[in-house]
Amino acid sequence: MNNYVKYFGIAFLVIALDQIVKMWVHFEMDFGTPGQIPIFGDWFKLHYTTNPGMAFGMELGSEYGKMILTSFRLVAMVGIGYYLYYIIEKKNHPVYIACISMILGGAIGNLVDSVFYGVWLNNAPYNAPTPWFHGQVVDMFYFDIWEGYIPDWIPFWGGSYTALWPIFNIADASIFVGVAIILIYQNRFFRKKKEESSVGGSDLSS
Repeated sequence: MNNYVKYFGIAFLVIALDQIVKMWVHFEMDFGTPGQIPIFGDWFKLHYTTNPGMAFGMELGSEYGKMILTSFRLVAMVGIGYYLYYIIEKKNHPVYIACISMILGGAIGNLVDSVFYGVWLNNAPYNAPTPWFHGQVVDMFYFDIWEGYIPDWIPFWGGSYTALWPIFNIADASIFVGVAIILIYQNRFFRKKKEESSVGGSDLSS
């Protein structure tokens, strides 16, 4: 029971911190460049913006594309939650379990925005068929590495003036860090399974 509380607690802390920061940004900062707050010169800033679609602002080209995306996130959240329960039960590597907890927390954090912010914060796009499931995700951490015009031939972002580094939030950062740690240390996390597979293969061949 303690392990369930600990690891699901990590997810809850990510959700709580993510939502607290988003509420502070929404109610205390002006939208866009006028409300921008420099943290480290021009390199790192707090910048209130909203993201109507997926990562990097991509969207599904349909009136109900956002609802489809939000529904997919809801299904993914349930799947990740069950997987977290499963790996806790199987006593996987504790850092790996913590990473999945961070990914779950980040997924739910952005899901809250998509499901409820169209109603709570009235930030659904003007042409949304309904405010429910059409809320825009609140982003605020802006690393201004480069800004400029992207050539037309580049897919998705071409033909626009944009920043090299996207603006993101705590939920995004939690997902990114969790995935990055898993990729870097995957050999350590899954070493036991590989060893068991090797032993099983040796037994079969003998």
